Amino acid sequence: MTERWVPQTPRDALMMSAMTAVRAFSDAMDRMHGDMRGDMDMNASDLAAMRLLVVREQRGEWVSPHQIAAHLSISTASTTKLLDRLTASGHLERRPHPSDRRARVVVLTDAARAEFYRHFGERMGRMREGMASFTDDELRAIVRFLGEMETALGG
Repeated sequence: MTERWVPQTPRDALMMSAMTAVRAFSDAMDRMHGDMRGDMDMNASDLAAMRLLVVREQRGEWVSPHQIAAHLSISTASTTKLLDRLTASGHLERRPHPSDRRARVVVLTDAARAEFYRHFGERMGRMREGMASFTDDELRAIVRFLGEMETALGG
């Protein structure tokens, strides 16, 4: 598609409104992450790696340096520099994989986890407040919608 899409039907207009809302939400997330980078004195890649580790930790999953490189779309050399920087600052530790001693995993330090939640927790609290007026069915629809958008964007 090389031309701007122009809604032709009421459904098209609703879809355009949804895409506009997604863009506004994405912009708000970018601003929040920018604020967090400043609060935590980190660059974008450092914070993105921290967020990945927090999410995977919540799922009970281990994270390898290779997975960080793939998630951030950076080279292994850049990943090594990132991990060295975050290890030196006390945010990360490299450890042997618990079931494969040939592999390494990257984990958050307790101090980094506390710092992350201190900065992120207030923002998440405001997001939860914003969701309070939605019904369970509406929240399920939002979850489904966002999952479909992630898939559509190659997530």
